[in-house]
Amino acid sequence: MTRQVSIAPLTAEAFRPFGDVLDASGAPDKLINQGLCGRYHDRARLDFSDGKAGISLFKAELRGLPLELEMVERHPQGSQAFLPMSVDPFLVIVAPDQNGSPGTPQAFLTSGAEGVNYRLGVWHGVLTPLSGPGLFAVVDRIGPGDNLEEHWFETPWIIET
Repeated sequence: MTRQVSIAPLTAEAFRPFGDVLDASGAPDKLINQGLCGRYHDRARLDFSDGKAGISLFKAELRGLPLELEMVERHPQGSQAFLPMSVDPFLVIVAPDQNGSPGTPQAFLTSGAEGVNYRLGVWHGVLTPLSGPGLFAVVDRIGPGDNLEEHWFETPWIIET
């Protein structure tokens, strides 16, 4: 049996149940640095049960489509923001929680000039760059305890355009 998920463009409205879209569209909130830099202020809510915010770098290998989605993960003790360090599209996969397990996945394609912030406890796929290896700055919880839960699907989902 094949289960398929179609990819949609990433929009703030469609992604709102899962977290924040981090982009610099529209007019900046204010100009800084002698008027030569636009500040897009407070674009994501960082949420940690304890610990502190840390910035890590992730280097992810190129993936292709169609993609077989076998596993999703979530972080029960903190939100997690992914900020691409190149202007290349990547795939964002999320799933609503259904009584402690992931529901039907949803897939979004970034423009390459935006990042995402997953809310605390949101089921999501792994980093999926589609235009070569991806380098990402990641802001997430650093602290004691297990902040990773994985769910392996009995039947994988196929993600395609």
